[in-house]
Amino acid sequence: MKWETALWMVACLLLASLPRGRLDTTCHAFVGETVVLPCTTTPPLTLSNSMLYWQIGTKTLVHFFKDGQDALEHQDEKFHGRTSLFLDQMNHGNLSLKISSVQLQDSAEYSCIYRQIQNHETKKSTIKLNVSALPRIEEPPSPSEQNQIPSGSPTDVPCLAMLPLSFLLLLPLGLWHL
Repeated sequence: MKWETALWMVACLLLASLPRGRLDTTCHAFVGETVVLPCTTTPPLTLSNSMLYWQIGTKTLVHFFKDGQDALEHQDEKFHGRTSLFLDQMNHGNLSLKISSVQLQDSAEYSCIYRQIQNHETKKSTIKLNVSALPRIEEPPSPSEQNQIPSGSPTDVPCLAMLPLSFLLLLPLGLWHL
């Protein structure tokens, strides 16, 4: 019985050590903003012999960088013209993706996959993007609008104006008895 317990513990340890698709970070943005999805690796990088994929799932290609330059021929059309990398910082390990004019449909889990062609080393990071609609903020009325008496049906008029005229005339006189 003891060997079965030991075998079960070894199996659990092996399962626990397998790489999982864990979430590395979560980013938040509002519609229309520009957001940077962070992804870094340890420098030095050889960009001429590497590939960088930014994708959603396995089918949606958000941005592709190969042999030292962008290769966007197969980029998903909804990201066309809205993505960029920090080319001047990539040699230092910054593989972050900038998405401009963020849309509600951009909410997803993004994978940053860096692959060196020479040694077949691959590094992967997962970033979740939550996009929200802009909160609606009503502008306060202008000073000229504040001094105007509203027009319309009695339900649109402030409650004080609906009191009987005799009561309104008696208030300034201090006569509270009706």
